[in-house]
Amino acid sequence: MTALQNPEPWEKTGRFSNQEVDIWFKTELNSGGILGLAPTHEEPITSLMKSYISSYKDLPLYVYQFQNKFRNELRAKSGILRGREFLMKDLYSFHTSKEDLDDFYQKVEQAYGRIFERVGLGGSTFKTFASGGIFSKYSHEYQTFLPVGEDTVYYNNDKSIVLNKEVFNDEVLKDLGAENEKFEETNAAEVGNIFKLQFKYSEPLGLKFIDEDNQQKTVYMGCYGIGVSRLMGVIAEKFADEKGLVWPETVAPFKYYLIGIGEKGIEEAEKFYDGRGSTVVFDDRDKRPGEKFADSELMGMPLRIVISDKTLAENEAEITDRKTGETWRVKLEELFEKF
Repeated sequence: MTALQNPEPWEKTGRFSNQEVDIWFKTELNSGGILGLAPTHEEPITSLMKSYISSYKDLPLYVYQFQNKFRNELRAKSGILRGREFLMKDLYSFHTSKEDLDDFYQKVEQAYGRIFERVGLGGSTFKTFASGGIFSKYSHEYQTFLPVGEDTVYYNNDKSIVLNKEVFNDEVLKDLGAENEKFEETNAAEVGNIFKLQFKYSEPLGLKFIDEDNQQKTVYMGCYGIGVSRLMGVIAEKFADEKGLVWPETVAPFKYYLIGIGEKGIEEAEKFYDGRGSTVVFDDRDKRPGEKFADSELMGMPLRIVISDKTLAENEAEITDRKTGETWRVKLEELFEKF
């Protein structure tokens, strides 16, 4: 969807001129009027769906995109952890009933859990109760426990209940049946958010459908976001060490960092690199081995492969695991066949 937004639908929901939450980048046109760079896309997607939803037969419907967002963050800091421009996956769902919304919401909960598990954050990212604003009791954030995170969360002993500081009070604890639990405080970084919007945008923007009884009703909505670039920043912060980055294999730009040392070592390294460029970064610079080793640790690819005149004397290559530092040798035949 377009980044540049006409204020009209946003004015209907009160989100263009609200001074309390004014994170817009706005520009005045020479011909008059104002445009803004979209911080999110609930209003335009709701308006767009009026051309696609008219009957209960059109529902449920799920629409998503990957796109840059723009927010005039007052607390922009830490590179891509909280930037004024960031890449986001945003998904919007449209339903005939609250029950259908609840069912899909649960599916997204499970899907997000799998996503964060796959990128290496499963053991440190938790579904967190947060404010639902005026249209639902709670929303849920996905918070990664992180010392440099700017959010404060509270968690119980087994981390089955995690709450954002904004909702950590006696009333909420009682509502969750957790008034007798002991909680600890920690810093965290938000990497995802899911929200039951219900009629928040469909009502003011007139998104309706005709039900089975020929009655006109308002569409239920939900929204679900992952800050993709922020997620990369959180992964970098979470796994980096004193030597540099440590990428989990599932998100690493390349799986292998290849170094050839000596005339024969470089020749064999080039053979291994040929045809494997999508998974191998080949350090063929005219630099000393020590500099290459240091840069391989700085860049953080999961495995470093060294082929040198010394290893070739044994018909072997040396493999080093970036995360553990473990080093072992493999025969060249195994290297070419299995790696």
